[in-house]
Amino acid sequence: MSSVSPRKSIDSIASGASTPSLSQQSFNPIESPRFPQRYPLRRGSTASSVASIGGILDSSSRHGSIAESGQNAISTLLQPPIVRTGLLPHTAVASSGYKPPSSRDIPPVTLTNIPHVDSKAFAPYLSQVGSLYDVFQQAKEGSGDQESQLARGGGKASPKPDEFESLISRSQERRASGVSTTSRASSPYDTRGRRRSFAGRGRGHAITPLSTIPPVYFEDDFHLENPRTFDVVSEKSEVVTPPKTPSKDDRPDIPIVAEPPKTGRKALATNAILQEKLSWYMDTVEIHLISSISTASKSFFTALGSLRELHSEAADSVKRIQVLRKDLQKIDREMALGGLKIVNLRRRRENVRMLADAVSQLRDVVQSVSRCEELVENGEIEQAADGLEEVERLMSGDFVVERSSEDDETGEQPRKAIDLRRLKALEGASEDLGQLRYRIGSGYETRFLSDLLGDLRQHVENAPLDSTLQRWGASFQRQRGAQRSAATTSPAYMSFDDELRSRLRLHLTGLARAHHTTPAATSFKTAVLREMKSLIRKHMPSSSDDDNESMVSVSTHRSQGLSQQEKSSILARNLRAMDAEDAYNMVAQIYMGISESLRRLSVQVKVLLDIASGLGNPPTPTIKSSPRSPARKSTDSSENLKPNPRLEATVVAQDEILQVLDMSSLLGQAVDIAQSQINKVLKVRSEQTSQLPKEDFLKYFTLNRLFADECEAISGRGGTALKTLVGNQIKDYINRFGDTQRHRIVEVMDADRWDAKDFGDSENAVLKRILDASTKDIEAWVEVSKIWLPPTDGNEKSDAAAVNGSGKDKVRSAVIDEQKYILSECAMAMMKSIEEFQFLMANIPSMIQDIAPGLLETLKLFNSRSSQLILGAGATRSAGLKNITTKHLALSSQALSFIIALVPYIREFVRRHAPSSPLMGEFDKVKRLYQEHQSGIHEKLVDIMSSRSVIHVNAMKKIDWNAVTNGNTVSPYMETLAKETGTLHRVLSKHLPDMTVSMIMDPVFNSYREQWTKAFEEVTISSESGKQRLQRDAEYFQSKLSKIDGFGNLGERLLELVKQKSIATEAQEQPSTEADTAKGSPKTSEDTKTSPA
Repeated sequence: MSSVSPRKSIDSIASGASTPSLSQQSFNPIESPRFPQRYPLRRGSTASSVASIGGILDSSSRHGSIAESGQNAISTLLQPPIVRTGLLPHTAVASSGYKPPSSRDIPPVTLTNIPHVDSKAFAPYLSQVGSLYDVFQQAKEGSGDQESQLARGGGKASPKPDEFESLISRSQERRASGVSTTSRASSPYDTRGRRRSFAGRGRGHAITPLSTIPPVYFEDDFHLENPRTFDVVSEKSEVVTPPKTPSKDDRPDIPIVAEPPKTGRKALATNAILQEKLSWYMDTVEIHLISSISTASKSFFTALGSLRELHSEAADSVKRIQVLRKDLQKIDREMALGGLKIVNLRRRRENVRMLADAVSQLRDVVQSVSRCEELVENGEIEQAADGLEEVERLMSGDFVVERSSEDDETGEQPRKAIDLRRLKALEGASEDLGQLRYRIGSGYETRFLSDLLGDLRQHVENAPLDSTLQRWGASFQRQRGAQRSAATTSPAYMSFDDELRSRLRLHLTGLARAHHTTPAATSFKTAVLREMKSLIRKHMPSSSDDDNESMVSVSTHRSQGLSQQEKSSILARNLRAMDAEDAYNMVAQIYMGISESLRRLSVQVKVLLDIASGLGNPPTPTIKSSPRSPARKSTDSSENLKPNPRLEATVVAQDEILQVLDMSSLLGQAVDIAQSQINKVLKVRSEQTSQLPKEDFLKYFTLNRLFADECEAISGRGGTALKTLVGNQIKDYINRFGDTQRHRIVEVMDADRWDAKDFGDSENAVLKRILDASTKDIEAWVEVSKIWLPPTDGNEKSDAAAVNGSGKDKVRSAVIDEQKYILSECAMAMMKSIEEFQFLMANIPSMIQDIAPGLLETLKLFNSRSSQLILGAGATRSAGLKNITTKHLALSSQALSFIIALVPYIREFVRRHAPSSPLMGEFDKVKRLYQEHQSGIHEKLVDIMSSRSVIHVNAMKKIDWNAVTNGNTVSPYMETLAKETGTLHRVLSKHLPDMTVSMIMDPVFNSYREQWTKAFEEVTISSESGKQRLQRDAEYFQSKLSKIDGFGNLGERLLELVKQKSIATEAQEQPSTEADTAKGSPKTSEDTKTSPA
């Protein structure tokens, strides 16, 4: 037990403790168990027993040595604290404050009487255990020299099995408790321990369990110097009895005797029970250790005997091996050395021959490489490729050299090639061969690209534009449901020359042999994409101003050089300066070149893939093989079993071509590049495109649409960028087109004098196309977009001069559904504008949603502008009219009726091309606006005639009916009224249909009936002449207007009122006349800008 470190294990204790021999133990029966040397001996025996369990056979152990007392010994604990800790030597003087106890202070120990036991009582035990202990001690001492130990032990008697089993038979039941306490056990050879164990066996009692020992002894951190631990171990005994404190009565000459403590705690020195307990604890642990040793001793000695036998066999084997070595040395000296020398000489000769063959093979390699380089320089890449394969076979050792004539004479075997690739002299050969292979592959690549690009350019140059456009048109018509023509010929791009195919096969084979397939395919892909750009650049104008500069300025400008930005700006300016026809031809040529090149490219890729798929098949031999030696023929069978490098290269080339020349990817990239370049050109000319005439724009639109469909058919990509750009240009054109049409309508309406115009043959043709477009496509409109058709002669149009209605020539009217319409110039212009919009919608049906609103806005503009010019009298300022007459109102109404009749046809046309369009309701709204406007014109006419009638009524009221008149004349008011009404009816009947005339005249006559009935009723007549005069007015009114529809019985009603009139007296007449004069005097006339004639 140490105060510094925790308790050690059994092995660690055994390494430092002595192992006393059993013979050196003195079993003195007179020796008292309470003798002070008992504890050191017990400690020594504890170390001995632990060492025996741990199995450490220390032959140099110190027999009979006495271990020094530890720090937990009672004698140590009784030392002063400074001495105990080891800080000062034992001879150090204690401090003045501490007085060590003297012999008086320590009370005497009362010893317990121990019965005397004779030493002969231990004789049976010693005779039984002595032999086992001797064997154990010999094994322990002889661990350094096993051979001598086994030799010495072989002569001694081994323990009898029956004795050993009798020794441990009674300890089997105590194995479990004994194993767990080995780390705290005492020596099994202690005298008292053996005595008690024998006594226990004699009595047949069970081993005392370890649970009787306080658990504090088994704790890992057991330290006796710990006050708490010491109190538990000493059972709170007093170590030193405190001295008695002297009192005043004590005499100094009388010594003070220590008195027992009054605390109730016993003194440690006199506590005999505690000492017996400690001894009992140690004996209990010792018994458990002995039991554990008895349990493990049988297997230990059994293994020791087996080890002895094994050692004997090993010694015998060593002796036999030594004899065998001596015999082998003798044979080696007499026979083997001579034969080995012969074998070494033969091997050396073979090595020299192999070295000579390798040098010759290396020479062949160098010569072949030089020959290959010469062939490459001369352009003979096929022979160079063959030579390169021969070099590789020579280096790898697969090439068998043919026998020469000298070898045949000497009968030597043909030279065998070896693998030279690991030679240090050929370390850089792989790089040189790689460079040579690359040069060969580059040669094949040049030929490969030359053949393919040459074929591509030749096809584009030979392909006519008309055939390409016809092919596009046929495809476009098939998409729209047209039937395929019966006689169809294969396109030119589908025909492929057999000679070109054979050349391409040779090129691909050479590329596969040179391992250059992937670079060649990649170069072809790059060259194709570059070719797309060159096709576009070839047809574009120059990107320099050389043509516009003098030679001096040109030379100066070239010396300076143009930047890319300057070239781009010059090219853009030249593109904008091109006229419509040149720009169309340029774009058509570019599109044709791209289409034909892409079609041809797709065929080339298919041919290449077809050739690549057949590369693995061995071609038919065309060169007769030279005769070979039998040795070479014998090697053919072995070569056939080996993998063919050329076949492997072709298989790899197939995969590379399939990966690089992915047709969909290649064509898609070519289309993307071509369209990206085209987009730049089209963007530059966007402003000029929006100002094209509709025919030219439709050709431009159709060309772009066909090209986009062609690109999509080739690559599967829709060309979103191109379609978006063209769509935006179409929208811009539609907006500009609508603005132009509305501007032209306004100009025509402002200049129109609202006279009737002759509706000639050209106008009838326009009207017929508008009416027919509601049920079918007008061929004259659609043919403009068929750019693939051959051009025809100029359209023969009978542009008859417009006939003014004021002349003597007949003015023809327009007819819709058997209804005639006499139109002015602005109405005809509106009709032509409608045809323009329908023409555009028929050719671009996908943009109806954008075109139809422009048409609706134009119709609304015509309606509002005509209202401003006629009802608002704006024509008097714009066209210089004096006033707005009934003719103007009638022509305006007729124009509105004409448009109202056309709106259903226009609506049906839009519905046929765009069934789900929400614009149908908008046309109905426009029609209602026109009808409301027309109703307003009719109401205006009625209002005019009503106002004129009021004027005439007022004039009638001012007449003095009693005045004398000359003859049978009619009053001026009546003549004027009849004339104006007749003129109104005549003009309306000339320009308007009968139903419309009736709709206008009926309200007029109703107004007359109300006004003139009242006027005639209010007239007062005082003479017969006045009555006759009034009757003549009524009869005139009846005779002039009775034939007009809607007049009815108005004349008869007025005549009846006149007849009912009675002549009044003079007195009544005067006030009445004055009153009439007073009423009529303020309304002399009505100043209006509108008159009936």
